[in-house]
This record gives sequence, structure tokens and C-alpha cells, in this order.
Amino acid sequence: MNSVVERPTPPVSNEQVEDILKGCIDLHCHSGPSVMPRYCDHIEVMHEASEAGMKALLLKDHYYSCTPIAQLLNKHYDGLGVRILSGVPLNNASGGLNIHAVEHGLKLGANLVWMPTFSSANHIAHHKKDASFTDKFPQTTQKMLQPIPLTVLDDDGKLKEEVKGILDVIAEAGVVLSAGHLHISEIWPLFEEARKRGVKRLLVNHPTYVIDATLDDMRQLAREGVFMEHSMCMWTPGSKFKFWDADEMRDVIEAGTTDLTILGSDLGQVGNPNVTDGFRYVIRMVLELGYSEADVRKMTSHNAARLMGI
Repeated sequence: MNSVVERPTPPVSNEQVEDILKGCIDLHCHSGPSVMPRYCDHIEVMHEASEAGMKALLLKDHYYSCTPIAQLLNKHYDGLGVRILSGVPLNNASGGLNIHAVEHGLKLGANLVWMPTFSSANHIAHHKKDASFTDKFPQTTQKMLQPIPLTVLDDDGKLKEEVKGILDVIAEAGVVLSAGHLHISEIWPLFEEARKRGVKRLLVNHPTYVIDATLDDMRQLAREGVFMEHSMCMWTPGSKFKFWDADEMRDVIEAGTTDLTILGSDLGQVGNPNVTDGFRYVIRMVLELGYSEADVRKMTSHNAARLMGI
């Protein structure tokens, strides 16, 4: 449950922010190599996180699974003290709703499976109806083939059979299911079936952006034990994707509860603040909103650790 929120005194110090940053976990790190423009590669961001004392990073690329890279980084850069996590993105480049990609990624050690993101019909629809979408969302450095829209529902609004098989593989492996960039209307039947099939750990990334979840939706997701991750890039000054201010941060935390809210950077893009500075800014913002150090640590570290089982 949420703690009583009181404005802290004295003011938040740099030392307090840096102390909380130690041990933080980022479940939304967009480092490279990538067809998207990135300011850092996986090794460079690992060094950056290590210097700040962070505990773990989940590497996310929309076009390929970083799992083989994660295995190498954890073996050869163990001395940095930063654990690298990975997932399997079910976009066109991975064969879409491809159970073989899921099975292979999980056998190799992936920690999470994302339902379609860039290739989701919902993401593509947002792109088409928003004339400024290309300014709000990172674009590839080169022109790519047009995506084939993916949805988890058939024409009758029922979950596709291939998705059910994927859920079974996720349940057997005991890893996290992320809703990717599916619309909230797709997420309800997906998560209902996932629970029936034994999936225990559920995640919605940036529920207020592209997903179109309302605060009431987030309250319901919280009642169902779903973790919700909010992207720091959407609150951090200097970010090309800054859409909201502190009041909106309070709203989404209160809707999702401090026990189920995760704050991840969603950073790594060229021209945006770096990952650790995104954490610094949002840690300070949430402290200034009056949340306790204990609650801020939950949202920047402990909840992510609990979700990922680390």
C-alpha cells in the first residue's frame, strides 16, 4: 500500500540522491548496437551504471534479443558489479508471435518476453494518426521495411492460439510477461489467459503512453497485482520525450501504488539525457513530492528486483 506522503525537510540533497541511486535497477535501457540512434553501447552503459553504483540493467532493443550479449557481458564484465538482464521482443524482426524465438531466448537465459512493441497494430495506429509521432518516438537511422501490424486477438476478439502457446512457454520458464505496446483493450484478455496458464509475473510498460491506460485502468491493474513501469524519459528535462510533470507522476504512483510502481529510464537515445542522469532527476522529483526514501527505493530498485527475481 502507499505510504502517507509528506513534503520532506530539509530539502533533497545531492548526497541523498546519489545514495538512493546506488543499487538502482533499470528495466528499460536502450543501449546499442541498434538501428536506432543510441548515445552508448551496452558496454559503455554498463560502465556508466557501475560508476553510479547501480545494481542491474535490462537491455531492450525492439529488433533483436540482447540475451546472447547479456550472457557475454555478465561473464566478462562481472567485476563492474552490474548484472545484465535481457528479454525477447516479439516484433517482425523476431518472426512476430513466434514461439520458437521465445523458447530459444528463454533457454538461452532471457528474463522477460515483450509482446509486440514497434510492430504492434496499436503502435502503428498511433503513428498513423499522430502527425507529430516521429518527434515523440525514436526513429531508425535508416529507412526500414514497413512493419506488419501484430495483434494478440483474432477477428472475434479472442486470444490467438499462437499466443496461448507462447504463454505456456513463459509460464513453464517462470519469467516475466510484458504487454509490450499492445492497447489496454488487448492487455485485459492477454493477462487473464496468462494467469489461467500459470504466468505469475506481469508487467505493463509506460501505461499512459501508446498503451492508453487510464488512471482507473492502472488502479485495476494494481488490484490484480500487475507491475507498471513508467519511463523516466517522459519526465526528465532535456529529453525529447518529456510529456509530463511532477503532478502526473504523483497521479500514476497513487493509481499503481508504490508497491507495484517501477521507474525505469527508457533512455539511451542520442540527444537525450543519459541513463544515470535520468535516474538522478526522477529520484529527486519523487522525493520532492514527499515520498519516503523507502518508497523511492521500492520504485527504483526493490520492485524491479522482486519482479525479476533477483
